[in-house]
Amino acid sequence: MESDVAAITWAEDEKVEAAVLRQLLDLHPARLTLPELTREMTVAGGFAERDAVERAVRDLTSVGLVHREIESVAPTRAAVRFSELLDR
Repeated sequence: MESDVAAITWAEDEKVEAAVLRQLLDLHPARLTLPELTREMTVAGGFAERDAVERAVRDLTSVGLVHREIESVAPTRAAVRFSELLDR
């Protein structure tokens, strides 16, 4: 039972990560603050939604797809190039 819950949570986290990266790539070269990105990505802006976006940014940063500075969040050059190659 716990593995089923973990699998669902993992799948949901991956969907949010994909959506966050897609949003950042779509808006590139614009740089967003994390609160701006969160507003773009959430409907109600509740804690769970904000937390999911923040986790996605953290996880995408850790694998090198998102660059996070103190004030902004943006896709890395590698993520932008990969997106360009996929769009061909």
